[in-house]
Amino acid sequence: MKRFAHVAKQIMKEEAYAILSVLDRLDDELEAAIDMLYRCKGRVVLTGMGKSGIICRKIASTLSSVGTPAMFIHPADSLHGDLGMLQRGDLLIVVSKSGETEEIIKILPWIKRLGIETIAITGKRDSTIARMSDLVLEIDVKEACPYNVIPTASTTVALALGDALCIALMERKNFRIEDFALLHPGGTLGRRLFLKVEDLMHTGDEFPRVYETTLMKHVILEITSKRLGVTGVFDEGEELTGVITDGDLRRALERYDDTMLSKTARDVMTRNPKCILKDALAAHALRKMEEHAITSLFVLEREGDRRPVGIIHIHDLLKAKVA
Repeated sequence: MKRFAHVAKQIMKEEAYAILSVLDRLDDELEAAIDMLYRCKGRVVLTGMGKSGIICRKIASTLSSVGTPAMFIHPADSLHGDLGMLQRGDLLIVVSKSGETEEIIKILPWIKRLGIETIAITGKRDSTIARMSDLVLEIDVKEACPYNVIPTASTTVALALGDALCIALMERKNFRIEDFALLHPGGTLGRRLFLKVEDLMHTGDEFPRVYETTLMKHVILEITSKRLGVTGVFDEGEELTGVITDGDLRRALERYDDTMLSKTARDVMTRNPKCILKDALAAHALRKMEEHAITSLFVLEREGDRRPVGIIHIHDLLKAKVA
């Protein structure tokens, strides 16, 4: 069977070259476009037919995700009422390779009467749409298909240009990663940046605790019943003085052998257990566990306090998909 991987690779090369080929043509216009986007007081509205419309939808989605309200309107639907979604202060971006898309040409006079600025992303600087626009970003490229007809390189360049505008605008607005997470509360990034230790910690009856004088046979029962593989050890003043983990149990068994069950928690515990503040980010808790090669942290109300309000386990972080 004839193989066509070489054809696919060649198409990818041609599309990559198409992106590089337009860079020298976009300089002052690109800066002007970023400035127009930055000054926009309303929404950025994108429109295009067919494959160009699909690219517009993606650009609108990316703009919205980095803090610039954006939307897509279909040119044909715009002729039948959807133009009412536009208002003064908006900015229109038109994507049309030919610059002669009939449906867009019909709506542009109305757009201009409303005082909405227009940026055209087109392959023809002398086209009707280009002449009716306030700024033109020319992306005249040869399509990657052998007939120079199927939208391939042109849509790839339009998409790359859209991404470039989005990220440049993001930087000009000083849009931070925390701002991005606010718009993506359901994503991994949102969880990493906004889930706090107190959102995931175990408290109350779920909190494993024993006292320094507790016999080891009862310590083992506490560790087993709370199912965290660990327990805190407290003194008579209810302050945390140590921790006993599964690892501590194994080491104690090697040291004391048959007499281990008669020992107290004080004999087996590891002193100075690692702690974290309850308002710390869950991602910070994960980093601290990784740094010290441990699986749990005791949670404190405030720095210097030795009376934990909870405990957080690495499984809690994994379950919340913080890791």
